[in-house]
Amino acid sequence: MRPQDIIRKKRDGAELSRDEINFFVNGVTRGKIADYQSTALLMAIFLKGMTDAEQAALTEAMLRSGEILDFTDIPKPKADKHSTGGVGDKTSLLIAPFAAAVGVCVPMISGRGLGHTGGTLDKLESIPGYRVDLSLKEFRAVLDQAGFAMNGQTAQIAPADKKLYALRDATATVEAIPLIVASIISKKGAAGLDAMVIDVKTGSGAFMHEQDRARALARALVTTGNSLGVLTQALITDMNQPLGRAVGNAIEVRECIELLRGKVDEGTRAVLDLSIELAARMVVLSKLETSVAEARRRVQQAHESGAALECFRGNVEAQGGDPRVCDDPGGILPLTDNSIKVESPRSGFIIKVDTEEIGHAIAEAGGGRVRIEDRIDPAVGFISEVKIGDKVRAGDPIGLVYCADSGRGESAAARIQAAYEVGEEPPAELPVLIKEVIDK
Repeated sequence: MRPQDIIRKKRDGAELSRDEINFFVNGVTRGKIADYQSTALLMAIFLKGMTDAEQAALTEAMLRSGEILDFTDIPKPKADKHSTGGVGDKTSLLIAPFAAAVGVCVPMISGRGLGHTGGTLDKLESIPGYRVDLSLKEFRAVLDQAGFAMNGQTAQIAPADKKLYALRDATATVEAIPLIVASIISKKGAAGLDAMVIDVKTGSGAFMHEQDRARALARALVTTGNSLGVLTQALITDMNQPLGRAVGNAIEVRECIELLRGKVDEGTRAVLDLSIELAARMVVLSKLETSVAEARRRVQQAHESGAALECFRGNVEAQGGDPRVCDDPGGILPLTDNSIKVESPRSGFIIKVDTEEIGHAIAEAGGGRVRIEDRIDPAVGFISEVKIGDKVRAGDPIGLVYCADSGRGESAAARIQAAYEVGEEPPAELPVLIKEVIDK
């Protein structure tokens, strides 16, 4: 086979065979296919799409490009959750201990933030000493000890994805649904999962702004995951405003630990509700319960009894972090004393939020990455005081920006103020947290 023949075939809209896809992915992994040929095929896929069979073959080839973890000797079902990313989306920090506390083994391969979205690994690294660069042996040991482990993608797991993702990012082909599906499922499948729940975000802070496109992605993820033997379900959830109150790294970890400790308010309720729902569905797919209602009850019991908090504590200790964070999150994860108030410019109702802009504002203030090599200040963050539909008066607090650099903090506060649209009348309808469930 020749790479150019495969490129030409997809360029002309024809369906690639499994052998052609395997040839190309193997060539990428071994460095035998040039980057310019890889990017040509990526663009052809972006423009022409892929059939379900092609998508499954691409995903399987990328999954098998590296090591597939084997946890069959752990006598528990293995399941994970993936989110397509958003602003204030911190649910992994709750879902993993929730699911583990009721008997699911959770080998979670997570990512870092880039652009306006936060990354689970960056949040966890705000805990002093916490390691997300575990070797496969260490990863296995943490699973045994704590019931869940949170780690970055190693060189052994889906190496073809690491190469192709960098090329997608540089060639404006990130949004292609077949490529998104192959990237997500190949990494998760290589973790030896039996089941997976995917949280597909839609709205102003999501990569998929339109719900129709989010639905297409969810269906493709579910179809491909199931075709590879991983029981998969997707939920389409709202990202038209920050999830919860906190946006940032240390500040989001603090919010999660407070929720694990039982401290819930109207601003953080959505984080807890969504986390319980996603964890419950992991429990059902893991065949530990037959109904979502019963699984939900078990997860809530793990939360209310403190079992999930103790599970989180065990994980923090096993991955080298300071377990005192579970008792004194404010003391172990302090925020800067320099805070800037974001005020409502007029009286009325919060009718719309440019959530992506909030994410960019905090990233550029030092709380995220504008470029992959940027260093993050974990103490930079934003606490929101309002939600869509809330009534405000001129000068009322929209929230607080935390940033040691006053200039960058003031700039972020101005951007965030402009991201909240205040109208004279309340919105016609409020955002619905869980919009759809896709299971086939």
